[in-house]
Amino acid sequence: MEQPIPPTVDRNVPFFGRKQEILRLREEVARLNAQIMQLGALDIKQREDLKQRLDAENHSLDSSIASKKTELNQLDATVLNLREFGELQEMGFYDYKNPAEDSVSLQSKLAVNRQAQKQHVKNKTAVHVTSNFTFNNSAAKGRKFLNDMSRMALSLYNAEAENCVKTVKAGNLQTSIARLNRCSDRIDRFGQFIDLRITWQYKQLRIEELELTARYMQAVQAEKEAERERRAELREQQRAQKELEAEMARLRKEQEHYQNVLEKMKEKGDVEEVAKLESKLADINKSINDVDYRAANIRAGYVYVISDVGAFGGRMVKIGMTRRLEPMDRVRELSDASVPFKFDVHALFFSKDAVSLETMLHHEFEDRRVNKVNARKEFYYCTPQEVLDKLKEKDVAVVEYKVEPDAEEYRVSQAIAAKQNIGAAPVSA
Repeated sequence: MEQPIPPTVDRNVPFFGRKQEILRLREEVARLNAQIMQLGALDIKQREDLKQRLDAENHSLDSSIASKKTELNQLDATVLNLREFGELQEMGFYDYKNPAEDSVSLQSKLAVNRQAQKQHVKNKTAVHVTSNFTFNNSAAKGRKFLNDMSRMALSLYNAEAENCVKTVKAGNLQTSIARLNRCSDRIDRFGQFIDLRITWQYKQLRIEELELTARYMQAVQAEKEAERERRAELREQQRAQKELEAEMARLRKEQEHYQNVLEKMKEKGDVEEVAKLESKLADINKSINDVDYRAANIRAGYVYVISDVGAFGGRMVKIGMTRRLEPMDRVRELSDASVPFKFDVHALFFSKDAVSLETMLHHEFEDRRVNKVNARKEFYYCTPQEVLDKLKEKDVAVVEYKVEPDAEEYRVSQAIAAKQNIGAAPVSA
């Protein structure tokens, strides 16, 4: 066992206090000797257990220190982000919600664009300003003045850009771009004394963001239009189906009636009346077969070519099809309050494959489609004569085709306007 080390007497202790110091040291020696005796009495296993416990405590402390360092680094990063966030906000650059973020096809492009904008703002390349300027003969004051003016100009431009993004619609992109350009033009004029202006690269990024947003809004509007058209088409199909069912019920009832009368005439032996009734029943059976065919074959229907000179001029037609039992009902529905005058019918004929015939005509005049976005809008820049020529070219048999429109309501309206001296300008036919 190691021998206890005698304590040393502090020479700096005053003479009259050395007695108390000696007593204190003796007590310390006794305590240390007791610990030495205790440690010396521990067996190897106890020492190993003690070592493991101390090692575990040391490992726990190391883990705690590492965790605290990680938290500290995270806090440092948060502070840096908040500082950066604050600096960006001082220049009007906010992380606002852009509608195009909901677009699967555009969200990645938008993210790249916004990140590029942020880098320009952070790197102070969103604004150009002169570098040689003093204020009251002070270069430091001059730099502060330039920084303040740059920050104010960029904040103004960013606020206008954000408002344009939030208000851009499917059809007002150019208006929004012009509005944003006017803002940068004002900044150029006000800052010309110090050559202050928004950089071309930053303006292009802001315009690109506007274009991405407008593309998304156009896609949303097109989808809404397509959904309305799908619902309208479904309603049209349901109406056609109901008409066919009602017509079939009427024919079946009529067939039953004439069949009963026929049986009675046969019992009476009225040969002449029997012949008439059999002829009538043959006509009814043919009508039943026609309705059966129409109901079973959804591709059968009527193809129509119509125009509205008063609304669209003489070089625009609508080419479509309907499965309605009475196809003119569909034309009358199209001539509702959405157009100023009734449609004129140039052609309305039945086809066993009206779907293919309609598709063929749409394909032939595709380059003249009025609405390039929504294919369900079946208007084309062509004349009724051109459609007739195409039908002849494709060997489509059309019994009746009226090239010149009556446009009765339009022409009467023009005559009334002329009498009233209103001077309504006629649309060229």
